[in-house]
Amino acid sequence: MSNSRFRAVEEAFVRETVVAVPPARATSEYYGCNVFNRKNMRKYLSADTRQKVYESIEQGVTLSREVAEHVAAGMKRWAMDMGATHYTHWFQPLTGGTAEKHDSFAEPYGKGESLEEFTGKLLCQQEPDASSFPSGGLRNTFEARGYTAWDPSSPAFIMGDCLCIPTVFISYTGEALDYKAPLLKSETAVSKAAAEVLKYFGIEEDFVYSYLGWEQEYFLVDAALYAQRPDLIMAERTLVGHNSARNQQLEDHYFGSIPGRVIEFMKDLEFECYKLGIPIKTRHNEVAPNQFEIAPVFEQANLAIDHNLVLMALMKTVAEKHGFKVLLHEKPFAGVNGSGKHCNWSLGTGSGIGLMSPGKTDEENLRFLTFMANVLKAVYDNNALLKACVLTASNAHRLGANEAPPAIISSFLGTQVTTAFNELLNSTDMVKISGKSGYSLGIPQIPQLLIDNTDRNRTSPFAFTGNRFEFRAVGSSANCASAITVLNTITAYQLERFKEAVDKRIAAGTPVMQAVLDETRETYRACQKVCFDGNGYSDEWKAEAAKRGLDCETSAPVVYDAFLSPQTLEIYKDTNVMTDVELRARTEINWEIYCKKIEIEVRVLADLTANHILPVATRYQSILLDNVSKMKEIFSPGEYEQVAAGEIQIIKDIAIHTSEARALAIEMEKVCDEVSACECERSKAVGFHDKVIPYLEKIREHVDALEMIVDDDMWPLPKYRELLFIR
Repeated sequence: MSNSRFRAVEEAFVRETVVAVPPARATSEYYGCNVFNRKNMRKYLSADTRQKVYESIEQGVTLSREVAEHVAAGMKRWAMDMGATHYTHWFQPLTGGTAEKHDSFAEPYGKGESLEEFTGKLLCQQEPDASSFPSGGLRNTFEARGYTAWDPSSPAFIMGDCLCIPTVFISYTGEALDYKAPLLKSETAVSKAAAEVLKYFGIEEDFVYSYLGWEQEYFLVDAALYAQRPDLIMAERTLVGHNSARNQQLEDHYFGSIPGRVIEFMKDLEFECYKLGIPIKTRHNEVAPNQFEIAPVFEQANLAIDHNLVLMALMKTVAEKHGFKVLLHEKPFAGVNGSGKHCNWSLGTGSGIGLMSPGKTDEENLRFLTFMANVLKAVYDNNALLKACVLTASNAHRLGANEAPPAIISSFLGTQVTTAFNELLNSTDMVKISGKSGYSLGIPQIPQLLIDNTDRNRTSPFAFTGNRFEFRAVGSSANCASAITVLNTITAYQLERFKEAVDKRIAAGTPVMQAVLDETRETYRACQKVCFDGNGYSDEWKAEAAKRGLDCETSAPVVYDAFLSPQTLEIYKDTNVMTDVELRARTEINWEIYCKKIEIEVRVLADLTANHILPVATRYQSILLDNVSKMKEIFSPGEYEQVAAGEIQIIKDIAIHTSEARALAIEMEKVCDEVSACECERSKAVGFHDKVIPYLEKIREHVDALEMIVDDDMWPLPKYRELLFIR
């Protein structure tokens, strides 16, 4: 398809698009207006009811049905005043997205009349069909009953005309079928374990929270061009496409001026986010062309994850208003950087004490080192599990490339923290940790710079960045509850083991602070091998990591075995986050989803090759053949041999590439069918990884070669140079 036709389609699409321009007013005037937050609760709930809700949110107190009735009544009045006509239990099934079933407030009453009804029972519990969501064998297809239950800690919100109530989703027999239920259990586990350790430092806290600040990367492409790419529509990534002559090599897109069309999209998106109380703070261009990032300030992890899922849904609807499509796939384009969702994770108390922040006193610094050492030990002991919770069929394209963290979980600490731990190893005394230092650039008008206590390492999958760890390996399309649940759970388990060891020392007569100091030293000593501040992309590190005993497996189906290791089963059982049955079910789902995504790519690529690419290549070849044959009529044999040689070679190249691509596509589908027939999900997933995926790259090589041969006007797909640069 020619460029002129692309532009015509694109311009027609944009003309039909209606863009809602946000009003020019202060964010504070409308922030959270679509959320049943404390401000709105004060208008619609009594003081006593509000207090009960606050206790539920802050202290985990279970709300009575009577209180739920009062909340439901106030929530309904507020929602209807905001124009809502329906309500839904909004939940996070194991598909990785969100789910909702809308019910009307309208209830038939009398003869031909109706009234609006929303009771405490409807607020607290609903019954969606559980058989149609992934269950990993927990539910048969004929066993349909499941339950959603209200999560008061995440406020209800309005999307369109619907009141959305965040909920957990469980099976009829009680197993979690979602991401939220295990997350909330992991929050409880790490809160309890951390609070117990804090008592050594004289801090009595009922609750310790995990905090999350996510950084959402994404691509934008013109909707008209997207509509011409079956691979983007069906597989969410380009399965073919020759590299653009210019992409990110000039490094001019990163933090560059945001294109006008994109800034309008961002403003509209932020407006919608602020109405829903999503505290968006940052927007900027990312490394690859058409790649961008949006990030909020930190929130408690449960709410932050809900906000991220809402954002991903908002991005798609807002983008369509601006003639864009949002791509959240981790690697939608070959040859340029993919997208991640960096999860900045930390622990803190309700009173504002950051457990991963150095202090001003010896005791505060010991507290910092204690929690740091325990997190590092948890990461070291469970580095395969951490990789398993982020490695998907799509994220596998990104991890390990020289653009993202390697597929080896290690932790960067920085010079000052590493020095502090090394001093701890060689001393029995308290350790000093210096805070921010400053230096002058020698330019009079430039103020002194304050330098953080750690640099940043972009190659580290789990880097300490001053008062938090940045888990960089999480994929852009992921529900980050998976990663945060694992981090909370393994940290809770390790803190429990730490407390047991400290209590033994105290029972043997060691003073409390000395016992904590000694056990912190030994904890760090036992996990030093997970700490690495160098280049995570280097081959030398891969060899070194293997020597250190870190998990270096790169096959996602094999990595998923970590969910079922005896160690993992013990950790989840001890912390009461998930049962063996639930873990096995989720692992089956991981294998199943992996297989389905690869199979979709196979079917799409086979169709593209047979029905889009090869017919066009053959048609162009016919044009060349006709031209070559006509040359014989006007050139002598000697001249003909000279002038036609180039086109004859092109004709041969087309023949070779079309023949190879056709044969490989047929063979790929045959192998795919054979692998799909396997009844064991793990064996099937391993088969897709080992036997099927190689065909995708082999076919791509031939198709991409044809793209550089065939007449541009004839090529049926938008090319990278068009997809990657917004006009």
